[in-house]
Amino acid sequence: MNTIRLDSRKIEFLSYFLIWVFVFSVPYFSERNSGYINWNEVIKNWLHVFGYLFLFLVNVYILVPRLLLKKKYRYYFVLMPALVATVIVFNMTAQSGFPQQPRPVIVTSPDGLTPPALYEPRKKPPIMAFADNFIICILLVGAGTTIKLMSKWLSEEKMRKDAEKEQLKTNLALLKHQVSPHFFMNTLNNIHSLIEMDTEKAQNAVERLSTLMRYLLYDSAQNTIELKKEIEFIHSFISLMQLRHSDEVEVTVLIPDQIPDIKIPPMLFISLLENAFKHGVSYPKKSYIYFEIQIHENTLGCIIKNSKHKTVAKEYDEYSGIGLENIKKSLNLLYDQDYKLDISDKENEFEVNLTIPV
Repeated sequence: MNTIRLDSRKIEFLSYFLIWVFVFSVPYFSERNSGYINWNEVIKNWLHVFGYLFLFLVNVYILVPRLLLKKKYRYYFVLMPALVATVIVFNMTAQSGFPQQPRPVIVTSPDGLTPPALYEPRKKPPIMAFADNFIICILLVGAGTTIKLMSKWLSEEKMRKDAEKEQLKTNLALLKHQVSPHFFMNTLNNIHSLIEMDTEKAQNAVERLSTLMRYLLYDSAQNTIELKKEIEFIHSFISLMQLRHSDEVEVTVLIPDQIPDIKIPPMLFISLLENAFKHGVSYPKKSYIYFEIQIHENTLGCIIKNSKHKTVAKEYDEYSGIGLENIKKSLNLLYDQDYKLDISDKENEFEVNLTIPV
């Protein structure tokens, strides 16, 4: 379905048009409400307003974009006073070119008769007329320049945000394909060692690896995926990671028995989980990984905890994910501010608590 989309320039032009139509209508309706339309006054006021309109449009559409925004300040501050002076001279000339006409008014006499009377408005001194025109011109120039600068700033801000979103989309693409060949190579070596030691366990590892690769090749290319498939991928990932660690690493996984039919972005939790394995495992010391999924009515929660040691093995440096900072940026792209990420860095434990809407 095609939708009408107004860009900032069209909105700006439409706003100017409506405002100036209103301004031009004021002289006519003012005369009409008085009960007598003095067309000389209406036309004189229209010419007055036209001078201001000319000043406004030349400043907004010519001087500001072609001189001020291009940092040609000398030309701008020479031409602008000249333009203001021209408009003031035009307005004062137009005003003097229309002689003041007396306006008929109704005055009630004591005897009940209502003979017409004439009221002749007082003419402003030239210095007062000049001051009025000058003040209005300065206000129009200031307002037009401010609006144009704000419009340019908003346009550049939009371009900056679009560029930032594109960068975050790239980060998301990296997130979806971040499982490195190093991981697959080590996993295949572990499976090869298991073939002679425990055939059943090796067969199960091959099935897990197949599930993980199928997910990475096909499912992760989608914008959203069923939560059941995401959990299946997590199970496969944890099982394969456990092949590399000794029994000293305690892994706890808590997932509800009933998984609702909801969809989430693929590989949403994998970076947090792999960081837990990377930083939470120390071979000389007892380590643990804790992973829990909590499903509520409108939210999905993920809690990941890992033991924290002063020294961490360096073998997972290559397989470290995109980092918590980029994970936050990715979450901002996916959910804007409609999510909650709490990170608790304790002395002996690191905990991440993520809640997203579903």
